[in-house]
Amino acid sequence: MNKPPSRRKKTTPAASNDSTLPNDLVEEDISPQENPATATINVTAVEVPELTEQEISDRLHFERKVERAFFEAGKALTELRDRRLYRSTHKTFEEYCRDRFGHSRQKSNYLIAAADVYENLTTICCQNSGIEDLTTNGSQILPTSEGQVRPMTKLEPQEQWQVWQAAVQEADGKVPTGRVVKDVIERILERTKAPNPYHLGEVCQIIVKDNPELRGKGGCWCIVSHVGEFTCTVAMWDREYTMRIDHLKSLNYLESECQQMQEISDRISRLWEKGKLEAPTEAVLKCLGELKRPYLTEFEEKLLGFIEQEYGIVD
Repeated sequence: MNKPPSRRKKTTPAASNDSTLPNDLVEEDISPQENPATATINVTAVEVPELTEQEISDRLHFERKVERAFFEAGKALTELRDRRLYRSTHKTFEEYCRDRFGHSRQKSNYLIAAADVYENLTTICCQNSGIEDLTTNGSQILPTSEGQVRPMTKLEPQEQWQVWQAAVQEADGKVPTGRVVKDVIERILERTKAPNPYHLGEVCQIIVKDNPELRGKGGCWCIVSHVGEFTCTVAMWDREYTMRIDHLKSLNYLESECQQMQEISDRISRLWEKGKLEAPTEAVLKCLGELKRPYLTEFEEKLLGFIEQEYGIVD
């Protein structure tokens, strides 16, 4: 029987000064039995250069711009609304917001209210820190979205500051979510028994929750007619209701808008007090009670005026 040929390992000549091995020698140095999992891989470390002072300043500047985006939007909407800069193309601010920005008037009101809270926080922070411009202070945690400050819109400026600091602390020094801010407010209210946040004449939205008496009224507007310690009496399109404050949500209307809604409410109440209303009339009043805006359209005004005339109600 012939003997199988033996495999000999080639060696590199000792006298060779060439650091590059021939291809056949390189192949022979890698053992076919070597386990790839145990192979050693050399990784070259890449050094990341530190930020320069200018880059650090630029980063902070841009971060503050991102944080202030919702604030700038709220302040701009305030100018557009208060100066009626939409009047050349739209009759109402609501129509303008919907057509130009694709969101409701309520969304605009949220942004406007949030901008006020943000301004209060930065003003108090500057006063406490002794600085004039927070864009140069990277250590101060500020809100970055409207939803984070929405729960604080009903609080006084100093209360907003205290709540925000407590929420930042609860979030381990990071920007807290709106849920964290709301939890902080609820704990403070429970601890201090803060007064009812609503006031006479305020326009609110009904939140049904667990109150069967309010079934079918979810989303309807109402006007606060009495403020208790933990409840409110509100006037709706059909009658008055007394409910806990957690069944209400403020619509953040301006004082003038609340007065407009009060006038509409009074007109509806006078009709309702007539009694024995026909079904179409009740349907119209219910529809007006579900308005998502603080005014009547031209058609709604004519329709309500016609009904008032039919039932003998004259101003």
